[in-house]
Amino acid sequence: MGRIVAIIALLAGLAACESLPDSEPPGTLSSRNIPAEMQGVHAKQFFGAKQQASRQSPDVHGGYAKGCLAGGVALPETGPTWQAMRLSRNRNWGHPETVDFVQRVSRFAATQPGWDGLYVGDLSQPRGGPMLTGHRSHQSGMDADIWLRPANDLTLSRTARENLSAISMRRANGAYTNGNWTRAHHEIVKAAAQDPRTARIFIFPGAKVQMCNDETGDRAWLRKVRPWWGHHYHFHVRLNCPDGAAGCVAQDPPPPGDGCAEAQQWVRNIIDPPPPDPDAPPPKPRRELTMKDLPRQCLAVLQSD
Repeated sequence: MGRIVAIIALLAGLAACESLPDSEPPGTLSSRNIPAEMQGVHAKQFFGAKQQASRQSPDVHGGYAKGCLAGGVALPETGPTWQAMRLSRNRNWGHPETVDFVQRVSRFAATQPGWDGLYVGDLSQPRGGPMLTGHRSHQSGMDADIWLRPANDLTLSRTARENLSAISMRRANGAYTNGNWTRAHHEIVKAAAQDPRTARIFIFPGAKVQMCNDETGDRAWLRKVRPWWGHHYHFHVRLNCPDGAAGCVAQDPPPPGDGCAEAQQWVRNIIDPPPPDPDAPPPKPRRELTMKDLPRQCLAVLQSD
């Protein structure tokens, strides 16, 4: 329970995606190959300092929470059906498939009542990798946060994009949706889930249950929508490894079925929390990643022009 409380608190403060399920990357760096000045230093310091993508062919190395991005591309700050938010973070970078995905979903969103498109939160840093603040995922260029606030003004200035607040959709600590949730939210999440590139979508439990209750047609897409702590200001899309990315570590497929019963159990646990396990070990302090933790190709990504 202690770990869960900590995650909830961090997510509420950052409105960011944190500690999501991931796999381990193969072929991590040997300390013999890491320059002396990099050894023992938090990798986020190196990746966070890069302002541009590497001059390499687009490729993904490692996993969503232990990886990096070669040859990333920037989602343009403003497009006909989207605006990238919080531009000062410089996190509107991703694999070309991710940028294309966001643009496609934004075009669909623009067909929904009250929406002119999407406000897009964090993708990745220019070269992926660990971030200076916030997320522990979003490292491979295959994750995207999409705001749940309807984008009804696509002429926002940079200042406005720094200060405009996202809007929460949850009630009762995430057990239910509130009055801000509409059918348009349902349809936008559905469109994102139905894209074959999507591996999973993370959103708060009450939204998953609401969509389970409201869907009267094809329910196959619901399998990809997974309840997770926080995620009531935005939903987090995680894409599959792109074709040909041999070093990319894929997300495990979701369990069989539509996942609605499991989401309902999350809701029951929110409303009536189970007693803490007195024998549960205390949570381990989270260790910051160093270059030694990352795939060996990530050193070349950093050292590339």
